[in-house]
Amino acid sequence: MMVSRELFCRVNASVFNRMFHSQKRNLSVSTALWSTKRIPSLADVPPHDDGRYFQQNRPSEGDNKNEGNDQESDNSTLVSHQSTANSLIKSFLYGSEESRKDQEKLERSYSTQLMRGKYVHEIAFHKVKPECGPEYVDLISDVYPQIAADPLNKCHLVGSWRTVVGDIDTFVHIWEYKGYSGFHETYYRIHQEPKFIKYLNDLRPLLQSRSTELMQEFSFWGGTAAPRHLGGIFELRSYNLMPGRLLEWESSWKKGIECRRQVMEPVGAWFTQLGELNRVHHLWQFADLEHRKVSREKCWELPGWADNVHDTVELIYHMQANILVALPFSPLKV
Repeated sequence: MMVSRELFCRVNASVFNRMFHSQKRNLSVSTALWSTKRIPSLADVPPHDDGRYFQQNRPSEGDNKNEGNDQESDNSTLVSHQSTANSLIKSFLYGSEESRKDQEKLERSYSTQLMRGKYVHEIAFHKVKPECGPEYVDLISDVYPQIAADPLNKCHLVGSWRTVVGDIDTFVHIWEYKGYSGFHETYYRIHQEPKFIKYLNDLRPLLQSRSTELMQEFSFWGGTAAPRHLGGIFELRSYNLMPGRLLEWESSWKKGIECRRQVMEPVGAWFTQLGELNRVHHLWQFADLEHRKVSREKCWELPGWADNVHDTVELIYHMQANILVALPFSPLKV
């Protein structure tokens, strides 16, 4: 029996439509499943994980008496050899007992001299697609204040800014945590929140790139500024130092900082501990660019400032100055 061309076309169209809609439904299901997948994060690492990394939580000497005796003996011998080797290396490198004491003081300096208090600061850089700026600001304006206001989170927001001179389309955020444990506990907690996961999914398409660094305050600084509304602009100065020269930087800079305090409004000074290392950030506040210019000129009139610049410039291999304006919800703002 002959089938008309019209009937043949209708049948084929019907089959095609059923196949198309079936594939579309499958694609929608696959997309939904993909969107719920999680990549590894601190949400997978509970804070205060059972203490197995600490010596006091290891099995006591009486435990497992009949197992591992040979291994324990081998480990003790290895530790003894390593200790002897380290002593010989230090003796070779640093010579006299006095030199070794100086080196030990230097090694301790990063924890006892440079760092201030128990706080850890995170600086986050978000490079936003130029066309997505307004949408990005709306998104974080909703989420960031909620994170900062939640008393269960061990953090507070120091400030959020947009770069207007320098690395354009970059937004900068600084958070303060109650130590590394506060950072970990806060990250772990907020990653359990569906709203935060949705925020991350909404955020990623708006960004070109992002990076973070964990920092600590210099001991000489006296503390990051509390929330205030002085007006004006902010300057974030970032210095990349030669490896191993941070202590020299700190020794020189703490002398010159008093000069700048006389003519500028300080916000904070930090050195990095994680992320890009050997890096120093300073944040200052000015009424406007003219006020910044006049303030910097006055520094050169103060005793000690020229010596400070001379002593520190040779420790730097890269430096950058960005002018920032605060976002509407920022605790530090105009």
